[in-house]
Amino acid sequence: MPRSSSSRSATPGDELSPAGPYRTLKQAGLLLLCLTWVLLGVVGHDPWKTEDATAFGIAWEMMQSGNFLVPMLAGEPYYGQPPLLYALAALLGKALGGVLAVHDAARLAAALLLGVTLLAITAAGIELNGRKTRWLPLLLLIGCVGLWDRAHQLAPELGLLVGMTAAVWGLALALRRPVGGGVLTGSAAGFAFLTHGFTGPLWIGATLLALTAVGARYRSRSHLLATIAALLAFAVVAAAWPAMLLPAAPEHLAGWWARQLPAGIGTTLGGDPLALAKNLPWFAWPVLPLALWTLWMRGRGFNGGLRVPGVEIPATLAGVTIVGLALLPEPRAIMVMPLLVPLCLIAALEIDTLKRGFSAALDWFGILTFGLLAALVWWIWIDAYVHGLAPRIARLFRDSESGYQPDLRWLALAIAVFLTVLWLALVRPARRSNRRAVLNWAAGMTLLWGLYTTIWLPYLDARRSYRPMAESIATHLPATGCVASRQLGEPQRALLHYYAGLTTVREERQPDHRCGALLVQYGRVDRDPAAPTGWTVAWEGRRRGDENERFVLYQKVAP
Repeated sequence: MPRSSSSRSATPGDELSPAGPYRTLKQAGLLLLCLTWVLLGVVGHDPWKTEDATAFGIAWEMMQSGNFLVPMLAGEPYYGQPPLLYALAALLGKALGGVLAVHDAARLAAALLLGVTLLAITAAGIELNGRKTRWLPLLLLIGCVGLWDRAHQLAPELGLLVGMTAAVWGLALALRRPVGGGVLTGSAAGFAFLTHGFTGPLWIGATLLALTAVGARYRSRSHLLATIAALLAFAVVAAAWPAMLLPAAPEHLAGWWARQLPAGIGTTLGGDPLALAKNLPWFAWPVLPLALWTLWMRGRGFNGGLRVPGVEIPATLAGVTIVGLALLPEPRAIMVMPLLVPLCLIAALEIDTLKRGFSAALDWFGILTFGLLAALVWWIWIDAYVHGLAPRIARLFRDSESGYQPDLRWLALAIAVFLTVLWLALVRPARRSNRRAVLNWAAGMTLLWGLYTTIWLPYLDARRSYRPMAESIATHLPATGCVASRQLGEPQRALLHYYAGLTTVREERQPDHRCGALLVQYGRVDRDPAAPTGWTVAWEGRRRGDENERFVLYQKVAP
C-alpha cells in the first residue's frame, strides 16, 4: 500500500525561505546569488568561439544592414537557425552599444534569456509542487556542472532552453487552466522554433502526445483542449517569421527550408546514443543522482508515488528529450541544457527525504571541492601577478606561452574578494540540512564562475580572443582585390569581419576565384605545409598560446 509520508519528514530548518525571521533578507540573498550567476561573464570580454562568435557575427550583420529577417554571416546567407536570438542581440547592441562595447551589449541577450529561464523553472515548480520547494529547482539548475560557460554564451540553444522551460510551465498550468496552459505551451514551442528551429517544437509536441499514454488525466477533454490551444498558439507564433520573410526574401526562405527537410531521415538522424550516457553523469551533476533518488522514493510509494503531475510531466519531457538527443547526428554538449530543466524539477521533490548521510556527503564534498579549487585559483593568480604565469601552470592550461602577468583591475578584484568572503560566511557549519546542501553547492558553483569571470577574465580573453590576430591580418591585406579563404570556420569568418572588416570568397563555394590573396586556416595536424603553387607567404600567426589553429595569408606570385 502506498505510503503518504517520507521516511524522514522535513523540518522548518530545511526550508530556504521560511515564513519566519529574516525571510526578506534570505530571499534577497537568493536573488543576489541568481543575479550574480546570470550577469557575471556576460560583459567584459571579446566574442569567443564557437557559438558566441557565430551568433554575434550574425547579430553584427543585422546591426550594419538593419535587416532583422535574413540572417547573414560574413556576407553570406546563414541557414542554420531562424533569426529571433540574433535580432534580440542586434537590438540590444544598437540600443546599448554606446554604453558598452557592442559585443557586450549584444551578449546581454544571453543574460536576459537566462533570467527568463530561472523565472520559468521557478513558476513551473510552484505550479507542479506548490510554493514549499519554489527555490530548489532554480538552485539545482545553477549548480549543474554542465551549464558552466555554455549557459553564458550568445547561442541559439539558449532560446531552446527558454522554450523548453516555459513549455513545462505551460503543461503544468494546463492541468487547471487548459486554454491558458495550452497557449503558453504553444507559444513556448513557437519561441523555441524562432530561435533554434524545429528541435524544440518536435520535443514539446512529442511530450504532449506521450503524456496521453502516461495517465488518464492526459486522455481527458481538458488535455485535448490544451493540445488544440497549443497547436494554434504555435502556428501563430512560428508563422510570423516565414510570413514576413516570404515577400521580402523568398530565396532565403527556400534555402532555409531546403536544409530543414529530412531529405533522408536515416541520413539526418542516428547519432551515437552512448555519447549521452558518457556525458550526462558529469553534465547533470549533482542533479542526476538526486532525480534518481526521487524516482526511487516515489517508486516505493512515498508522497503520492509516481502518479502525480510533478513526476509525470517532467519525467515524460526528460524521456522525450533523451530520445531526441540520442538521435542527433552530431551531439554537442550545449544541446543537453534543456534536459537539465525536467531533471531539476524531479530532483527537487525529494530533497527533504534524502538521507542525512547522503546530503552531508554532498555538502562536504561541495565545500571541500569548491574551497580547494577557489584557493588554488587565488594562489595561481597571485603567483602570476607577482612572478608571471609559471611554465608548469601554462602547460596545465594547454597554453604554449608562459610568463603571463595579469593587470590589477580593482573592480574585478573587489567582486572576487566579495564573492569569496560571502561563500565563506555561507558555508559555515551551523544549521546543516538537505536544502542547505543544495544552496551551498549553488553558491560554490557561483563562486568559481565569479573567480573565472573576474580576476581570470583578462587571461582567458587574451587566449580566446581573435582581436589581435584579426588586426594583425588587416595590416597585410591587399589594398585592392578580393581575399579568398580555405577551411575558415564560421566563428573565424564572423570575427574577421567584425574586427578587420574582411569578408572572404570561400574556395569551398567558388573554387575558381581569381583573388590575389588567400587566407588558410590550418589545424593541429597540419604542421608546416608548403605554400600552394603560385603563392607566397605574406603573413602567418595564431591566437596567443593556441597550438590548435594556425592562419596563413598567401599572396599570389606575379607572373
